Amino acid sequence: MAAHYLEFERPIAELEAKIEELQRLSETAEGGGMDTEIEALRARAAELRVKAYAKLDPWQKTQVARHPERPHFVDYAAGLIDEFVELRGDRKYADDQALIGGPGRFRGRPVMILGHEKGHDTASRVKHNFGSTRPEGYRKAIRLMDMAENFNLPVISFIDTAGAYPGVGSEERGVAEAIARSTQRCLTLGVPMICVVSGEGGSGGAIAIASGNRVLILEHAIYSVISPEGANSILWRGSRTAEEAAKAMKITAQDLLKMKIVDRIVPEPAGGAHSDPAAMLQTLGDVLDEELDKLSILSADDLRAQRASRFYAIGRSGL
Repeated sequence: MAAHYLEFERPIAELEAKIEELQRLSETAEGGGMDTEIEALRARAAELRVKAYAKLDPWQKTQVARHPERPHFVDYAAGLIDEFVELRGDRKYADDQALIGGPGRFRGRPVMILGHEKGHDTASRVKHNFGSTRPEGYRKAIRLMDMAENFNLPVISFIDTAGAYPGVGSEERGVAEAIARSTQRCLTLGVPMICVVSGEGGSGGAIAIASGNRVLILEHAIYSVISPEGANSILWRGSRTAEEAAKAMKITAQDLLKMKIVDRIVPEPAGGAHSDPAAMLQTLGDVLDEELDKLSILSADDLRAQRASRFYAIGRSGL
């Protein structure tokens, strides 16, 4: 499958196309006379990638966060969790595949994991509704969190959604109420909860499973109350651009850490999480292990108090 390059990656794409061309020529030539040139071009492409990703602006980070090849929940579940058992349905209406979850073992430790799934191709994106969760998805999340507390399982959530699904059926079945109750359940859990913004964290659809003891964010992920396109449409009546909105909204991991909306930035490989998913899994796994160790010594009351104090403090800088 051909790699998907973003606009700012065009110089890298051109270099890698040249590398592929030289490799094809080298295969037909004798003695590997082009190996030195190919290696030099590879080193140059790697250097360009490091430089490009070291100075991404908010709109470029938005594009990286939405990259179609970026690891999704199913990838993190497969790479980090052993013996994962998906549990389906909200026991009230239906099963929503935009939000997936169930118990498993993380490095030998029993956990409950849940998260948004966008899908990787047309069929899976339709199946998972592009990660836009309906009310039954959030009610499923509540059911999984209830089970986690009953069996004393830490909860790990993965946030990657543009927002909850705003369709008529979703509204009829009470999506706002489902989001509120899911958020409430996060805040009242008596077990550790670690939330990972792995891609695009958008609106209440994100915070419904992101109100934990620790909120981590991948280096090039974004987290916002509304998408840049939505902000441009609603706040500026379409008079500006999504790029301008992204720059004004402070949605990058670095801005969010300064405002204490997130607790920790998880570094991504040079070129983003999609450039080396195995390295991303290893780094994130190490961070999760460390954070779970810190939270595991706290009592249920201490966990609730820490969580409450963390969210009450947002917006009160200087107090």
